[in-house]
Formats: sequence, structure tokens, C-alpha cells
Amino acid sequence: MPRITPIHYRKLAKVFEKKGFVHLRTEGDHLIYDKAGIARPVVIPRYKEVPEFIILNNLKTAGITRNEYFQLLRKI
Repeated sequence: MPRITPIHYRKLAKVFEKKGFVHLRTEGDHLIYDKAGIARPVVIPRYKEVPEFIILNNLKTAGITRNEYFQLLRKI
């Protein structure tokens, strides 16, 4: 399985949108996404390269597996 590497925030946002998340609001430099049935919102910082640890934390919050993440990433 490939490693999770830093990606642009727009690309990461598209991954979550493909999974059914909706952009609720923007607070400063952070995009807030939510989906029914998920306990907490997913927060994506508007960075040129979002670090791996933020991607992993957001995947855990959203209940998305690594395999699902890479499948969604390929569809973009």
C-alpha cells in the first residue's frame, strides 16, 4: 500500500466531497466539512501541502480507511 503524502487542500477537500461531506463554512484559513452520522466536523487547513498527520486524523474522524482514501484520490 502506498504511503500517505502531503497533498494540496483542494484535492483533499474533493476526496471528502466525493465521500458525501458538505462544506459548512470557512473559518479563517480552515474549511469545515460535515456529514450526517459523523460525530465531529472535518477541518481542512488551506495549506499548499496538508501534512500527513492532519490527513490521517481527518480520515479517522470521517471513518475512511486508507484503501478508500486511495480509491477516492484516484477518482479525482
